[in-house]
Amino acid sequence: MGGSAARRRLLAWYDENRRELPWRRREVEQDPYRVWVAEVMLVQTRVETVIPYYRRFLQRFPDVGSLAAAELDDVLKTWEGLGYYARARNLHKAAGIVAERYGGQLPRDGKSLNALPGIGDYIAAAILSIAFGESALAVDGNVRRVMSRLGDLADPSDGQIRELGAPLVGSVRPGDVNQALMDLGSTICTPRSPRCTDCPLQSTCLARAHGTQADRPARRRRSKRPHYEIAVGVIWRGDEILIAKRPAEGLLGGLWEFPGGKREPGESLEAAVVREVGEELGIEVETGTKIATVDHAYSHFKITMHAFHCRYRGGTPKPLGCQDYAWVRPAELDRYAFPAANRRVLERLPPNGG
Repeated sequence: MGGSAARRRLLAWYDENRRELPWRRREVEQDPYRVWVAEVMLVQTRVETVIPYYRRFLQRFPDVGSLAAAELDDVLKTWEGLGYYARARNLHKAAGIVAERYGGQLPRDGKSLNALPGIGDYIAAAILSIAFGESALAVDGNVRRVMSRLGDLADPSDGQIRELGAPLVGSVRPGDVNQALMDLGSTICTPRSPRCTDCPLQSTCLARAHGTQADRPARRRRSKRPHYEIAVGVIWRGDEILIAKRPAEGLLGGLWEFPGGKREPGESLEAAVVREVGEELGIEVETGTKIATVDHAYSHFKITMHAFHCRYRGGTPKPLGCQDYAWVRPAELDRYAFPAANRRVLERLPPNGG
């Protein structure tokens, strides 16, 4: 694949067809922090979803220093609803390191960037190429698919992808080349029914020449995601509700939730609430009416959450299976960051009393 000629065609196509996105303005692309935030948010998330969160996040945390100085609870609240919350925790942790170790400026070398929490090869390459003009191929799912088809490779290794992509990225506008490849994969070289006749790289695409573009890369068989029944309690003590903070690490770490957990085989939902609340907080509750049933899917499993009004019966709450707890009035719940499934339960609560 002729690198310079293909690059010229790709960049000409990008200049004509580039998507207008808030992180693609020249003043933004010259700010490594803003490039970093955008790329972290875009991991496993659609562009249309990211745009309002990106704007809101940068309004709240305009630079590394403001993010590093913020409380994690504030960061998670600003991130609420975007999902994959480990990204927010790592972004906050990495900002602290950048502020302390690098004077608030992201390092300009891949090794130092890769050492920061939440920054892998892809985000490091995106920052290096877009913000610093370094020749580095940023390989996300779209770029992997484009390269797989250009080389007619069913299951390319990382080395093969980089070998194919290095001449294309080159040293001329490497950040634009990476973003052009991302756009190409999103709009033209799509997983199904690629629009090959509109592609600026069609003349150098081996899969198109061989008629195998629909089969590249080879599709991997997805395993069936397990499903869990979850029972939670909205525990009332007068006009206050008891909420629990999840452990800092792991799924949904640092978010607040209504106490509860998985139903055991043969256990009623009401019994599961009583048992889980006891194990999590060391208190006794009595279940009442059901508030809502919520179906929700995560990347590796699905849940059906059953939420019940509960009455506090006794015991002193202790964070046995959680990081912290709090008694709050319904009007105060919006101050806390909740997972999406819990948020849907919260929307069903009466404003005063259970």
